[in-house]
Amino acid sequence: MDLDQLAALRTPEGSAALAAAAELAGGDPLTAAAALRSAGIPAGLAAAALTQAELRRRAVGKFGPAAAGMFLTRAGLEQATRGAVAARRAARLRAAGVRTMADLGCGLGADALAAARAGIRVYGVEADPVTAAMAAANAAAAGLADLFTVECGDATAFDVTRVEAVFCDPARRKAGTGRRIFDPNAYSPPWDFVVGLAERLPRTVVKVAPGIDHALIPAGAEAEWVSVAGDLVEATLWCGRLAEVPRRATLLKEGPPVNASGRAGDPCYQLAGSGDAQAAVGPVRRYLHDPDSAVVRAHLVAELAGELDATLADPSIAYLYTDAPVASPFTRCLEVTDVLPFSLKRLRAMLRERRVGRVEILKRGSALEPERLRRDLKLAGDAAASLVLTRVAGAPTVLVCRPVPA
Repeated sequence: MDLDQLAALRTPEGSAALAAAAELAGGDPLTAAAALRSAGIPAGLAAAALTQAELRRRAVGKFGPAAAGMFLTRAGLEQATRGAVAARRAARLRAAGVRTMADLGCGLGADALAAARAGIRVYGVEADPVTAAMAAANAAAAGLADLFTVECGDATAFDVTRVEAVFCDPARRKAGTGRRIFDPNAYSPPWDFVVGLAERLPRTVVKVAPGIDHALIPAGAEAEWVSVAGDLVEATLWCGRLAEVPRRATLLKEGPPVNASGRAGDPCYQLAGSGDAQAAVGPVRRYLHDPDSAVVRAHLVAELAGELDATLADPSIAYLYTDAPVASPFTRCLEVTDVLPFSLKRLRAMLRERRVGRVEILKRGSALEPERLRRDLKLAGDAAASLVLTRVAGAPTVLVCRPVPA
């Protein structure tokens, strides 16, 4: 996509091409291209429209119905914040009294659009000209051009004294190749600039990869890990006046809450704590609880153990154990039927005796490859089981389990 192609897509002819392409998205691309050309749409415009139609189709999972009117790039869509996560973040900023905000490195505008919908005036800065133009087009398509404007330029040159808050999502992929960047100093903007924002503005929010090293978290900042339907999607640093707790795990789930951790009809659950507490260690008990990845990454396993009256079986493995099943939005519960020191021969004999032909394999603290183990077990039968590869008091162990209904 270049600026000329984007301009062409925004003409009446381009809109017609996009509408026609939307009817064909998800099918055979060669057939779709031929159909558009036979309708008199020039080849270049047809190709651009089909690309957008396919990206919009994929974007529905992130943005919902709004995806139908957005302009997207493959890399931009992959890196964009999910709509539900961006909306939560915008609501928290608005509740903190933020009325104006800079989005430094705004990309396609997912976070800025959510903030604008919450009533915040957003000034976006984006280094790539095509992406900046797409963000502006997305603001116009959403009817938010008066609240979200974009300038193409260097995010580090923006005068943050113009706004009350700043949001930054540094690019973590190499331009042109899309390869992930693991060195924070190679981010764009670089990490030292990003961290420095918190010292210049008392309301700073930074989106980071969920695998961030805790040592990189600025002193005094709140680090929040967010998962959506069990998928860990990002971490957020809330700095300065926005920090409320040291560590937080936030889960967004479909459906009503299962207990008092969330309000009735509210699919958002949160767990907070210091991030440095230690859970008690004891033997394997009857029920195993597998914590959500957001809880594990936030180092809040001990806080969750306190809520569940649970213990660890190994101080370095984030599986929790209880004597009775406990419903919690933060864990999946399994009933432990057998505890075995790991032995392929013994495990295979047990499963064969019980006619287990289907297994799910979970693991923490084990070097075994699940698919290779599945082949080596040579399963046969119509029964099912859950196998947990782990360590107990430092020893390689396999737990044979069965899921507890939610």
